[in-house]
Amino acid sequence: MSKRLKKFRKKVITPILFNPLTQWLLAFMIAGLIWFIYLTSKHRFTNKESLKQYRNKPVVFVFFHGRSAMLSPVIKSARIPAYCITSRHKDGRMMARLQRLFGMRAIYGSTTDGGVAVLRQGVKTMREKNASICISVDGPSGPSMSVQDGALYFARMTGAPIVPCCFSASRAIFLNRWDRFLIPKLFGTLTVNIGEPIYVDSKLKGVAFEEKRKEIEETMVKQLRDMDREFNLFHVERGIKSSEFKKQHKK
Repeated sequence: MSKRLKKFRKKVITPILFNPLTQWLLAFMIAGLIWFIYLTSKHRFTNKESLKQYRNKPVVFVFFHGRSAMLSPVIKSARIPAYCITSRHKDGRMMARLQRLFGMRAIYGSTTDGGVAVLRQGVKTMREKNASICISVDGPSGPSMSVQDGALYFARMTGAPIVPCCFSASRAIFLNRWDRFLIPKLFGTLTVNIGEPIYVDSKLKGVAFEEKRKEIEETMVKQLRDMDREFNLFHVERGIKSSEFKKQHKK
């Protein structure tokens, strides 16, 4: 990319894209597309009935960043009160606006940016509003398909179970980015897997805490691999960071 084009993008394109009005317009368009794909696809759920019990029982829904697109309508359709954890970056605010259209409010922060504050606010929300928390455990910048500690802290402090969620599609597009974000094509089959609840003991720490984190990570990776294998989909790489991916694909 030429210096002139970079300068134009920085001074003109970026401010337009990150303008609140522009982001709301984009959010409405993306939400409409998600609903259109969701409603024109065939659905196959695993443990769908388990969602009913989470309407009045807070849980920590966890998923990989690249598998977030179709989970919003699932939570919305199940009428589960939920909040999503999103970064304070302008991209995160865009995602917060999108999730608001699916009935979910945002809690801003991450394990690396305001981690203590977001944990405190999330725990308070779960206890006082009886609401669930949704976390992309490898977001916002990887490593891909890696479970960070945040979800375990929420579960340990509230007693709420961690519920791994994933979706796959018979006809899919994988974006060329670190998380291999999956977008289903129209009129295909969507499979949605609501995993079994995983509890984290309130006294868990040290080596035992790390073992539980690895256990959850392997459970989620197997969940995704098994679902993708059914449709013979692209093998998503593990352990890729956003920064590393950009360096490798920089022209």
